[in-house]
Amino acid sequence: MQGKMYSSSSSRSTPHLSDSNRRIINNNNNDKRLYQVWKGSNKFFLEGRLVFGPDVRSLPFTIFLIAAPVVFFCIFVSQRLINQFQHIGNLIVAFPAVFTVFIIIILFITSGRDPGIIPRNLHPPEPEDEGNSSSMYSAWLANRGGVAANVPPTKDVSVNGTIVKVKYCHTCMLHRPPRCSHCSICNNCVERFDHHCPWVGQCIGKRNYRFFFIFISSTTVLCLYVFSFCWVNIRKIMESYHCNLWKALLKSPVSGVLILYTFIAAWFVGGLTAFHVYLICTNQTTYENFRYRYDGKMNPYNLGLVRNIGETLFSEIPPSKNHFRANVKENSISAFPSSVSMGRIMSPEVPKRSFDVEMGAKRQTVAEEELEDIQNHIDSVAGLDLERCGTEPRHTNWNHKSNWEITPDLHELAAEFRMQQGITERKKIAGIL
Repeated sequence: MQGKMYSSSSSRSTPHLSDSNRRIINNNNNDKRLYQVWKGSNKFFLEGRLVFGPDVRSLPFTIFLIAAPVVFFCIFVSQRLINQFQHIGNLIVAFPAVFTVFIIIILFITSGRDPGIIPRNLHPPEPEDEGNSSSMYSAWLANRGGVAANVPPTKDVSVNGTIVKVKYCHTCMLHRPPRCSHCSICNNCVERFDHHCPWVGQCIGKRNYRFFFIFISSTTVLCLYVFSFCWVNIRKIMESYHCNLWKALLKSPVSGVLILYTFIAAWFVGGLTAFHVYLICTNQTTYENFRYRYDGKMNPYNLGLVRNIGETLFSEIPPSKNHFRANVKENSISAFPSSVSMGRIMSPEVPKRSFDVEMGAKRQTVAEEELEDIQNHIDSVAGLDLERCGTEPRHTNWNHKSNWEITPDLHELAAEFRMQQGITERKKIAGIL
């Protein structure tokens, strides 16, 4: 009974915490899936099993552009073809319908899978000439984005005996592997980045490039198929009615519309397919072709025609480097990037201190201990000499517990704990009087 009374009185004396501070306290037990706290712009479905780009809304429109002409072909053009080609007429009509279903499945595979996203780092990479903690922290100065000053902007990597420079990604806080680039639309570094396709609604990278190529080449075949058999239908009308082309088009206007539509579409997807055939044969990506122009210099990835085709289309697809359905701590994902993006200076070891706060007497005791730690840390930081800050790290006497980040949330939390302590002391004085 006494314990319940104490717990009740303790909870009544505790002030209401702000949302930001309540998030700091409760995040210790707040497990989420990786896709729920993902920092990119991707859209996830089926609890992280499908990952799309931010422009996934274009996918239904793409499906409509593919399926609509086939539907019109099967409804308005197929009957005459079935009558003209009695034995194979049904096959002529069934083929585009089945092939369209195949193309849509390939489209979903291309759009709904990880294209080769490289996981972000929670903090910038450690310096290669790693020294003591003082030299490490002195280099930890924010530069318009919180990036450590000692991280080199480029690194030299050997690819097939050729030196290739790889850049440092300030968003993902890593040196990109060769052929990797950061997609500004999806906000991810993608391995063997080719381009971001708005029709597919996804980046095209190492893990979905071959499906993209199958998609555009199959769509080209479908366009040519419908185009050809619409012309066959017009020719049969001209032969049956002994009329000219214009009268034949009037008798089957849908055939004329489909001829015009598939002709334009075939030029688009057919030209894209031909361009990617060239890229596959020379082992280039669209990004490399437009940016580096390997035609004028040595392409370090060119292994010859046969090996280029084998590496691009027939090599084993690597597994995803991201387990989007894995359980993660939300604060472990969001702690560093949010602070870095605001240009705050953080200690080399960034794990946030977890507040193991419970109801009752334990909550009151922990609150007082945390208040003392926060106050000591703020006082110690405020009293640092500016010249000493340039050469030595901040030192706090916390019995080597963990380094803290000075954020407005901590200041607010300290103020609230001071308020709580003041209320408790006033109650004690009132009880004495």
